[in-house]
Amino acid sequence: MGKIGIMGGTFDPIHNGHLLLGEQAYCEYGLDQIWYMPSGQPPHKKDHCVTDSHIRLEMTRLAMEGREGFSCSDFEVMRSGNTYTSQTLEILHEKYPGHTFYFIIGADSLYEIEHWHEPAKVLEQAVILAAVREYESAGRSMETQIAYLKEKYQADVRMLHCREIDISSAELRRMTALGESIEPFVPEPVARYIKEHHLYQEVAKCRKSSHS
Repeated sequence: MGKIGIMGGTFDPIHNGHLLLGEQAYCEYGLDQIWYMPSGQPPHKKDHCVTDSHIRLEMTRLAMEGREGFSCSDFEVMRSGNTYTSQTLEILHEKYPGHTFYFIIGADSLYEIEHWHEPAKVLEQAVILAAVREYESAGRSMETQIAYLKEKYQADVRMLHCREIDISSAELRRMTALGESIEPFVPEPVARYIKEHHLYQEVAKCRKSSHS
């Protein structure tokens, strides 16, 4: 049995903000492992150009090197079709019935989670760890949103007190396309991989999503 943190995302590319979030969850909630799980075909990004899943998987694997308790999972990449969090958690519970899963999300996702595919199933199958950040446009505080989700779904939602890094994958793609260095924002092996494989050179033509 183990307490497993799940960090899902496109990771296009993975950056230090993603790693900081996982590290905080690992320490703050005494988790046994953190699994970084790049999405296969993200259903909410069909209209955007997303880098091949195996390239994103390799960058994530490189980012995990030397980090005790952290690993890269190909669980979603190896699945065909759209990958939904509710289905991923259901399969994980079937495969690892002894584990408790903690799903790590940013503050924005806490407010958007009811728009996810089968949100009730997501909230039923995992403890939600949400990074603390206030959004004036949300119309309610994080405390109020958490209380609402607990009341409506009997969800276990907890705050994750993580220092914020003001960088996004979209910004890193743009910087790379412009020839700017992204080394301060990503692990060194990831920066090297991006450079060696000439990734994100035509990002301006590819209208990618602004979300990580």
